Amino acid sequence: MNELSHFEQKLVNEAHIMVVGCGALGNEVLKNLALMGVRHLVLVDFDRVEPDNLSRSILFSRDDASAGRYKVEAAADRLKLLNPDIEVRGIIGDIAYDVGLGLIRQMDVVIGCVDNRWARYCINRHCMRVGVPWVDGGIDGLEGTARVFLPGENCYACNLGPEGLKDLSHRMSCSGTIRRNVEAGKAPTTSIIASIIGAVEVQEALKLVQELKGSRAQDSGLTSLCGKMFYYEGQHLTTKLLEFKAWDDDCPVHERWEPVCQSDLTPQTPVAIALQVLQDTLQASEVSFSLGDDCFVDFVVRRDNDSRREVMKPGRAVASFVEQDTELRGLPLSGFYQHEWREIDRTFPYQQLTLSELGIPAEAVLQVRTEGGEFYLLTH
Repeated sequence: MNELSHFEQKLVNEAHIMVVGCGALGNEVLKNLALMGVRHLVLVDFDRVEPDNLSRSILFSRDDASAGRYKVEAAADRLKLLNPDIEVRGIIGDIAYDVGLGLIRQMDVVIGCVDNRWARYCINRHCMRVGVPWVDGGIDGLEGTARVFLPGENCYACNLGPEGLKDLSHRMSCSGTIRRNVEAGKAPTTSIIASIIGAVEVQEALKLVQELKGSRAQDSGLTSLCGKMFYYEGQHLTTKLLEFKAWDDDCPVHERWEPVCQSDLTPQTPVAIALQVLQDTLQASEVSFSLGDDCFVDFVVRRDNDSRREVMKPGRAVASFVEQDTELRGLPLSGFYQHEWREIDRTFPYQQLTLSELGIPAEAVLQVRTEGGEFYLLTH
């Protein structure tokens, strides 16, 4: 590949970039990264390819849709055809719970190609905790936006007003959004707007790589979107560059988790052994670790008749458990109490369970509390 103007080709080749969301926007971002020569990619998405994806997604085929392949798997195969030197790691899961901070802290930049505020909030929270910049893109119809969030300068959560924070409880996957629009007789977006915003996102990501790691960063002449929002409206061909910057020192979302220490823990480590390892490593008499943004649910109790059902799953799996249970199916979540654990210590009654069974992903960073303070330990 020839040398790039404005960017050091070696930096581009060696950059480690995570892309969250492999829909129409994610397809364009991934295609551009591969063609630019980025060789280390991590893809995160939990959806499967559907027929409606094909008109907007260059990396998917009819065979992918017929087979219902996961988007990350189909995209990874096509990316390797575009760039045989590329290394792609696919994670079939949710950015909120299934991607360890230990992996994110290895990235030079994260690119968000998601379609709801909750997912953006989660990307922002992860990146702020480990000091990694991220680029956000959004598309709807003929409109699109792109923004950059840099730890210490601009925070997505700080930019949300009261209505935005309230909307975090609303979540819909990309496939759900597509079906909603199809039922209304309209296309959710087009390949054209995805290509425009995806191109801007990749350009901003490579700027960040250049500015943060390049030998000629001081005189590169590059201007970042950090603190601004690029807005494109295709119906009347209008573009705007708006001020979009907020950083509140008291915001808990961008609390840094550091320093991060190594440990011998893996997702297969039982709780009892994990607690002992943490106790020995930190030389503490009492230790506990947090399940962070989720919980572990051991049972639920119906409100109407007090009947108890054993769950033994992370909190995020309770809704699916209810739908599969003949007694609870059709009952709203408000129709029962759930008994949950958010902090794990020696009083936790299921010491034989593994960290994975509690919902802790690989390469996680555990938030550990002892009588001597708070510590952060990396799992394998």
